Amino acid sequence: MRILAPWRLCQMAVVVFISLLTAMRFAGEGKSADCDNEVRVNQIQVIGSHNSYHAGLGPHEMEFLRARNPKAADALSYSHPALEQQFNDGVRQIELDIYADSKGGLYSHPAWPKMMADAGIAHDPDFDPQHLFDKPGFKVMHIQDLDYRSNCQPFIGCLQTVRRWSKAHPGHLPIFILIETKESREHPEFMTTPEAFTPQVFDALDAEIRSVFSDDELVTPDQVRGARSTLEEAVLKDGWPCLKRSLGKVVFLMDQRKVGPIYTQDHPALRHRVIFTNARPGEPDAAFVEVNDSQHDAPAIPDLIKKGYIVRTRADADLQQGRPNGLAVRDAALASGAQLVSTDFPFMEKSPEGYGVQFPQGGVSRCNPVNAPANCNAGALQGHEEKPSAADSANMRR
Repeated sequence: MRILAPWRLCQMAVVVFISLLTAMRFAGEGKSADCDNEVRVNQIQVIGSHNSYHAGLGPHEMEFLRARNPKAADALSYSHPALEQQFNDGVRQIELDIYADSKGGLYSHPAWPKMMADAGIAHDPDFDPQHLFDKPGFKVMHIQDLDYRSNCQPFIGCLQTVRRWSKAHPGHLPIFILIETKESREHPEFMTTPEAFTPQVFDALDAEIRSVFSDDELVTPDQVRGARSTLEEAVLKDGWPCLKRSLGKVVFLMDQRKVGPIYTQDHPALRHRVIFTNARPGEPDAAFVEVNDSQHDAPAIPDLIKKGYIVRTRADADLQQGRPNGLAVRDAALASGAQLVSTDFPFMEKSPEGYGVQFPQGGVSRCNPVNAPANCNAGALQGHEEKPSAADSANMRR
């Protein structure tokens, strides 16, 4: 029998001790004695912006598109202010569409300006004056070669913007960042073929996120899972972390369900991953679920919330509910209890018709109408945030 040296035994004991401490820490994040009577992350409701990065087409680009496809032009006729401004206005969930560009330069020369020049249409200002698209890394945009202007760039730059705002507003409610991975090519005749999202590309995505945020600044799948074997078991039996422990933190969520199996490859139940996948209930990585049609799928949302999942739904889509007849969809989304209600028109960004999404009592958030505990206090949910007044926000926009 091999006898281990004393120093080796000591080293092994330290490793085991640290592992136990880590497991206890993660388990504590999910269910702890001092959290039993506290509001949890999944027991609030916040408003998010859809395609939060979207800066809109340039005026000449829009003119060219409208002449070719008026319906598409109408669908793209929206924009959002800078991410910092959206946070100041009360948005606590944003969406970033990303394209992989591991070598850099894949999207540096979009086709739309060349097509406009060939048609004799005046050009708009350069969309990338700093040549950020020439560098490796994930890019943020809506549609390659067509709708490529964003209010932050590249992806890591957007994350740095979020972190700066977060550090300037300690104690803010958790910010949820929904990631949509883009791989489609709607018009092969002129659009660039996107780089595929492979497990290795997802490794690079996690690395970019971790290069900006430390684990202490995130709510991660490992923290929520704790000592449980699956993430779903943890959220259904132990629950999400206490809200008070999650103030000032960021939560990453995956939009596309189809990429879940790729992202979880070699990472069962999202072990060592950063982003919560949009999984189906019953799957080991299920903790976050999208149910985007709050009217037709209305019964499903409260049931998912009562079980312990975090749900994202939409109050409007394709700018259509941004009309007076879209109020029923908005109201259904808010009443559903979905923790994240996404819209093209947060309250401070109303549509031309005056449509916007906000809570009846105003504020950044409210106690979840489906699963909030009886002792939930809507006023206390704001944490230590100091939200600018409507007048201040209006002045900041000028």
